Amino acid sequence: MFNKCIVVLAMLLCSSTFAYAEKTIVFAVPASVPPMAFVNEDGILSGYSIDYVKAMAEAAGFTPVFENTPWSGIFAGLVSGKYDAICGAVSITEKRQQVVDFSAPYFNAWQALAVSKNSGATALIDLKGEKVGGKLGSTGYFVIQNTPDIQAEGFAEISLLMEALNSGQVAGIVYDQPQVSHFIKTQYQNSLKIASKVDTGKEDLYGIAVKKGNSELLDLLNKGIKAVQVNGRDKQINQKWLENN
Repeated sequence: MFNKCIVVLAMLLCSSTFAYAEKTIVFAVPASVPPMAFVNEDGILSGYSIDYVKAMAEAAGFTPVFENTPWSGIFAGLVSGKYDAICGAVSITEKRQQVVDFSAPYFNAWQALAVSKNSGATALIDLKGEKVGGKLGSTGYFVIQNTPDIQAEGFAEISLLMEALNSGQVAGIVYDQPQVSHFIKTQYQNSLKIASKVDTGKEDLYGIAVKKGNSELLDLLNKGIKAVQVNGRDKQINQKWLENN
């Protein structure tokens, strides 16, 4: 009788996890930030975060469904129950944590210094006296502006920023590493390179957002993230989307 009670108790404790493991989880995806999340040439949602969640699902035992969702109103949609979670390139911030809960971080979007392949610069300080580009309003642009003896050049779009570096209009650029790596990998592999990480004094960590208090789903997502990190799938996904070799 005692052993039977233990088995019943164990089944009750695990039932919530099994409930999610047996059902579909809908992820809202703001698919406008390649390579983290975007719509590919075939009209299919693709990217680093998509592959990461698929690997999580395989490891933790759930079925993911991805819905392309504009940033505008995306957190309100999560709170109202239109979908179960948000993934893509969602930074974990204190302000957002007041409204939603976040999974463990699965990506650190550090700032990258990119230069021409024939440049000997290995740090921002090596470009003193030069023009260095950044996207207007971005973290990288503020870093450039606050670096002595460097002339900051602002650009409205990442594509313009990358082309300015490729054409020699600027000696370097500072911007989010995922997007810089993606542009180099897909368009400028023979002419540009990432020289180093730029220290901004803080981390920009990406996580998966869920409705506040949904600890059941959060535990399952964290289980998937841990599994992907342990089994090495994260390294494979990183190589596929970000490494310029």
